[in-house]
Amino acid sequence: MNIFVAKLGADTTSDSLRELFEQYGEVAFARVIFDRETGQSKRFGFVEMPNDPEAYMAIVETNELYFEGSTIVVKKAKPKEEMAPRSH
Repeated sequence: MNIFVAKLGADTTSDSLRELFEQYGEVAFARVIFDRETGQSKRFGFVEMPNDPEAYMAIVETNELYFEGSTIVVKKAKPKEEMAPRSH
């Protein structure tokens, strides 16, 4: 299951995000998204967990958790085709 994690602290890394979610089960990958131009964190990321029951537990346990200086928001990620197109 792909999990969306928002409101990350500015200093949260992909490694620390992985460590948080590994407490609940196997993590295929964890990635904090960074701005290509500035190199600054966009303060959101994604975690992929192959075991759905573990992923659901991770979502329940980490949503609104205070983590590395920020209260994070965690939910199941929407598939790309369901996301609204960006307006310019």
